[in-house]
Amino acid sequence: MSRTHLTVEAVSLAFRVYGVGGQSLKKELISFGTGGRLGRDAGNHFVVQAISSLSFDLHEGDRLGIVGANGSGKSTLLRILAGIYRPQQGHVSAKGRISAIIDPSVALDPYATGYENIRSRAILLGVARHNHEAFAEKVAAISELGDYLAMPVHTYSSGMLMRLNFALSISIEPDILLLDEWLSVTDQSFSARAEAHMSALVDKSRILVLASHNLDLLERVCNRGLYLDGGQARFMGSMADTLAAYKACP
Repeated sequence: MSRTHLTVEAVSLAFRVYGVGGQSLKKELISFGTGGRLGRDAGNHFVVQAISSLSFDLHEGDRLGIVGANGSGKSTLLRILAGIYRPQQGHVSAKGRISAIIDPSVALDPYATGYENIRSRAILLGVARHNHEAFAEKVAAISELGDYLAMPVHTYSSGMLMRLNFALSISIEPDILLLDEWLSVTDQSFSARAEAHMSALVDKSRILVLASHNLDLLERVCNRGLYLDGGQARFMGSMADTLAAYKACP
């Protein structure tokens, strides 16, 4: 039996707000789209409570869909799960390899070739050195860029750059997959194959955490749901019940 799991215990995270006067703070927060709860820390500094006392436990087969308005804490939570942010209270524990597709548009080196960028991304993703060649072959197969991968990426069209970034993002096989929105492409000739690759990646993951505004997608893919509001869990249960709770709120 697999021991893959992801456990979040009483996690909280607040961001201190610098260089903004109290009078203009609310306008500033609105302009950044944050939905976190405003307060002050022990030093009387303004803080935004991005995540508040959040707990849940995921095991193999769980597909958790996260819903909430912009600024509700969805992306912040994914960054905590990925280890990008460290919570100030509580902790996250996991068994299994975690991969986060949070920003698939991580900058490519425009003067390096496609293959050189693939090797750099392999190192960034923690791919073992002896697997670099297999990783490059998989990216090449998914991107369908052929000989163009030997050319500097500044010579690529926008569609070719999209293909390379997409292939780099999904050429992994994690136990625990964190997704900030479902990856898609606009290249019509490539979109059906890209969707198939994306679905295969999700199917292979043992645990999925997907934050999205696409409620139909969440209902189709996920079996568990978390409704975040101002960094707090407003509701957690089955995906169907979570969506019903989200739709019922004004």
